[in-house]
Amino acid sequence: MRNAIEDALNGRIKDISPLSGGCIGQVYRVKLTDGRTVVAKYDGSHTSQLGVEAYMLRYLSAHSELPVPEVLHVADDLLLMRFLPGNSHFGAVAQAHAAELLAGLHGVSAEKFGLERDTLIGGLPQPNPQNDSWLDFFREARLLYMGQEGVRTNRLPEHVFKRLAAFADHLDAWLLEPERPSLIHGDVWTTNVLAQNGRITGFVDPAIYYAHPEIELAFTTLFGTFGRPFFERYQELRAIPPGFFEERRDIYNLYPLLVHVRLFGGSYVNSVDRTLQQFGY
Repeated sequence: MRNAIEDALNGRIKDISPLSGGCIGQVYRVKLTDGRTVVAKYDGSHTSQLGVEAYMLRYLSAHSELPVPEVLHVADDLLLMRFLPGNSHFGAVAQAHAAELLAGLHGVSAEKFGLERDTLIGGLPQPNPQNDSWLDFFREARLLYMGQEGVRTNRLPEHVFKRLAAFADHLDAWLLEPERPSLIHGDVWTTNVLAQNGRITGFVDPAIYYAHPEIELAFTTLFGTFGRPFFERYQELRAIPPGFFEERRDIYNLYPLLVHVRLFGGSYVNSVDRTLQQFGY
């Protein structure tokens, strides 16, 4: 790996140390003798998905103003990115800046929901079949797909999936079609956002597609990534219709909960169960 990094960057390594985070490959901070610092992801398996991550980062860079790591090199087993400073602690000023950046991202639109290719979330395949209907896409490609994956891997009980499928058949009782599809990062939780001196320095590990932006907003509340300062600033830039905090965010958070069921099982099944009960299923 050291030789491959030096060849790709035409430089010599001064220091290399492991970094935490990331669901794809092993992650390292690499310092070069010429002063450059990069992040290296290495995955020598035959199922490496580093190319998909590089595609998502380049897509965000080309289609939006969202700060993401610049891809310097990608191969089957190695992804090199420019190092972004910062940590995952957000005061009120940083949260407001995050709201501005995500509101701008959500202003990027396309003709259909989904994406031109499938992507990843948490290292798992994320299908993005293009669809004119957000409700159909959310039902089939998000709730039912990830629920079926949970059943397939024995992480989600069959009886819970049946309730999920029944609920998914009636999404139009709570959800509306947005005016247009919005580009989303797709995995905005605490450790995927970096900040320094009250400014957001980067969003990492994306799971992109075109969606209803409320699914992104909902996920920021699931694990407490952002709070009131974020939503107050976002509301100033893009309206959030009534009912989001009372109902819709819980519906949209079923998808990341199902992702966590597929990855970890356990208590996340109980969270899915409680949400279904909340809506009478």
